[in-house]
Amino acid sequence: MTKVEPLKERAHEKTKAAAAKNVTKAPPAKENKKPLEFKLHSGDRAVKRAMFNYSVATNYYIMKLQKKQEERLQKLIEEEEIRMLRKEMVPKAQLMPFFDRPFLPQRSSRPLTMPKEPSFGSVNSTCWTCVFNNQHYLYHINHAHA
Repeated sequence: MTKVEPLKERAHEKTKAAAAKNVTKAPPAKENKKPLEFKLHSGDRAVKRAMFNYSVATNYYIMKLQKKQEERLQKLIEEEEIRMLRKEMVPKAQLMPFFDRPFLPQRSSRPLTMPKEPSFGSVNSTCWTCVFNNQHYLYHINHAHA
C-alpha cells in the first residue's frame, strides 16, 4: 500500500461515521393534533367594503350636486351682470363734422425729397453676377453691359 491509500480510507471512514450519526438521530415524533377551527373574516370585510363603497358614492353624489349648484349660481350672476351692463350702455352716435367752416389743408414743414435717376446702363452699377462671380467679371463687362 502506498501512503495515499490509508489517508483515503481514513477520510472514507470519517464520512461513514458522520453519516451513521445523522441516521441514528431520528426526528422527534409529532403528536396527532386536530386542526384548530379558524374563522374567515371575508364576511366582515365584505360588509366593511360595502359601507366604504356607499360612503364614497354618497360623497361623489354630494360633490356633483354642489358643483351643479355653484355652476347655476355662477350662470345667474353672469346673466345679471350682462343685464346690468346692457341697461347702463347707451348707444352714442359719432359727432357730426362741422360743415360751417371750410377745410383748409396745411402745408407740411418737411423738406421735399430730391429725385435721383436710376443708372441702368453704367458699368459702375451694382450687378450681382459681377460681384459674386469674379472669374466671369471681365466676360460680363464686355458682353452683358455692352
